[in-house]
Amino acid sequence: MFWRNSQKQVAAAPLPRRALGKTGEQVTLFALGGEGVLRTHGRMRDAVPVIARALDQGVNYCDTAPAYDQSMDYYGAALGERRRDVFLACKTHDRSRDGSLRLLDDCLRRLRTDFLDLWQLHDLRTPGDLERIFAKGGALEALVQARADGRVRFLGLTGHHDPAILLEAMRRFAFDTVLVALNAADVHRLSFLRKVVPEAVRQNLGVIAMKVCSQGRLLGRGGITMADALGYVWSQAVSLAIVGCETPEEVDANARLAREFAPLPEAKLRELEARTRRQAETFAYYKKSE
Repeated sequence: MFWRNSQKQVAAAPLPRRALGKTGEQVTLFALGGEGVLRTHGRMRDAVPVIARALDQGVNYCDTAPAYDQSMDYYGAALGERRRDVFLACKTHDRSRDGSLRLLDDCLRRLRTDFLDLWQLHDLRTPGDLERIFAKGGALEALVQARADGRVRFLGLTGHHDPAILLEAMRRFAFDTVLVALNAADVHRLSFLRKVVPEAVRQNLGVIAMKVCSQGRLLGRGGITMADALGYVWSQAVSLAIVGCETPEEVDANARLAREFAPLPEAKLRELEARTRRQAETFAYYKKSE
């Protein structure tokens, strides 16, 4: 198969790992997101080498979702026997039990696996989402059933719209992880860092960061680099950051930053926050309007 000819990069040193909350799993600081080249159609020859390079670099956490175009198909083609080395996370955007279970069947088929390590409620935004999910016949029933059946190991939730919605969901059920948008602009409005992360830590949930560079919007603004963006997030109480990559070279660059990471001093954290203040609305475009 064509992707087996991709150049294998031998990692110079293991990627740093952290505990994923109460799951007992150790996950790499840098993890592969389901966006970037993976959130495309018809680009198997480009996407699969990105996944292969991430695994060669030692990445052990991979993220995907039904909403991410052909991302699941790319993973299904790339993982093969290496599936056992990966903590594989997927999601359901359906708010009902039956719809979510149908999505799970499709996810497992396309990922070519018989179980997920983590299944998450995708993109919680409104009180209406919560009412449907937690109602009789709602998606939470699917998550609990799938875990009992052994098709899912751990349960999580995700969101980047409104911290209050995630906090309410976390109050209603004992999840294992929470995936939230975190970057240097977060603190200026509707902060997930100040509201959701402390509660997640209290509950010993694994905190997974996304949108660390606001899909590139942060980079180059006020001199902010990818090292700054990832360094800011890794200096918080998170288990890992998922990053969508376009090329194997981007994977290499992010893996190098993970190996070189040292926690940023408080002065540097405050400086990065100050440099994002003027354009905070642009950098946090995914949050609800106030």
